[in-house]
Amino acid sequence: MDSGLSELLNLKNHLLLKRKRLVERIVLSETKTPKILKPLSRDKAFYFFTSIGNYTGESAASLEEFSKKILDINVKSLEFHLYRGDFERWIAEALEDSELATKIKRLKELKPIGIDLRDRLYLIVSKHYENLKKPRPTTATTTPTTTTTTNTFAKPKTTTITFGKSESRGVVKPQVED
Repeated sequence: MDSGLSELLNLKNHLLLKRKRLVERIVLSETKTPKILKPLSRDKAFYFFTSIGNYTGESAASLEEFSKKILDINVKSLEFHLYRGDFERWIAEALEDSELATKIKRLKELKPIGIDLRDRLYLIVSKHYENLKKPRPTTATTTPTTTTTTNTFAKPKTTTITFGKSESRGVVKPQVED
């Protein structure tokens, strides 16, 4: 097989894989979003510790609650749980949100500590939460369309321009080209 054909096949496989991942993300956002946002039972909540056996007295039973707790919880607890993989495991297993779990895993690889960790973790979780809360469009949006005439001797045409669900009607005068 020549190298050009091989490159084309590799590109095709790469594009098919990207398409598959995009479809999976769309399906996730359409099917999992409501579950991700729902509160969990207390037995599935996240319990914050500063070390093994040292419970802070704080827990979170939803993504919203978890996001808010990040701002108040002792930074030592955030460090303890991030580097043990507790956050990403709870988010992936209890909330069933693999996308956010992956983002937190990437954060762990940056090795932030202290206030930097708190700020970055809060930004990731709160942005993700806000994006999940946004209403999903149920219908496709219409792109603006226009019709123009280039024939110098043509009569003016009535043209309809559509923006979303509203229409505008008017007469388009022929354009004269020099």
